[in-house]
Amino acid sequence: MNQVKTNRVVTITLNPALDLTGTLDRLNTGSVSLVEKSNLHAAGKGVNVAKVLSDLGANVTVTGFLGKDNPELFQQLFDQIGVDNQFIEVEGATRINVKLVESSGQVSDINFPGVQVTPADVMRFEQTLFSLAETHDYFVLAGSLPGGVSAEQCATWIEQLRQKGKKVLFDSSKSALRAGIDARPWLIKPNEEELGDFIGQHLTTPEQCQTAAETLSDKGIENIVVSMGADGVMWLNQGQWLRAQPPRMNVISTVGAGDTLVAGLCWGHMQSMQKQELLRFATALSALAVSQVGVGLTSEEQLENIKLQTEVSELYPNTHLDKH
Repeated sequence: MNQVKTNRVVTITLNPALDLTGTLDRLNTGSVSLVEKSNLHAAGKGVNVAKVLSDLGANVTVTGFLGKDNPELFQQLFDQIGVDNQFIEVEGATRINVKLVESSGQVSDINFPGVQVTPADVMRFEQTLFSLAETHDYFVLAGSLPGGVSAEQCATWIEQLRQKGKKVLFDSSKSALRAGIDARPWLIKPNEEELGDFIGQHLTTPEQCQTAAETLSDKGIENIVVSMGADGVMWLNQGQWLRAQPPRMNVISTVGAGDTLVAGLCWGHMQSMQKQELLRFATALSALAVSQVGVGLTSEEQLENIKLQTEVSELYPNTHLDKH
């Protein structure tokens, strides 16, 4: 583990979104539905990670691609949370993703396509990225890819940063995850669904997740973290498995919980925390996230309380999982 503390980090969101969340009694498909409350805010996985890291005390630089037609809410957020905005503005509008939350708790996600990125845009982004690599060691690359950026292109950036000795925390899915894993990022954080999708198997138990993750350790990835919702978090590093189990939470919204976990893992490493303390901290931070709407550290006191109730245990390799 890196022993030199730092609070400088770059988060990369290649395909950000404005999230339009509507609360309604029931969604009437094929008919009219009345939304009771709505909220439009700047989002995207890397943007969410930046918000949490900034709350924790990190010195954050954000980059990626933003549509020229509607950057205002992003700029407002970046000013509000005090991050350095190095996004590349491109032609068109940043997409809007719609989340419809019914009173039953069911959420319907309607995700729109992002901007179309040109080769000239990619070149500008690369110049920014490798300029930042001269002064930063930690990079969080999170979320999906816009049109014009292939999974292979994304993997190349991971590979180039790794060759420069940078620690890349990579959180994506499907083809981007598949290509990115071969580029050997420093840390990946699939959830059980993404991990199952990667190995072509439906995973339902922590034992199955552990076995699946061990197949990835042959790829040379230093940190493999598997998030399993209420079943907690598992982390494989240098042949050692740790598992953290948070207390049962009153779940308000799971949106951003995975991004919060990534932010916690990044901050813990940047602060050179001991492994068990680091996993306990990141898991508790993610558990706090599900008890609120929106991402961010809302209560230090509540976080400490959840940390005290989060159990961390060592696991045996392969499928001999401690049932504790």
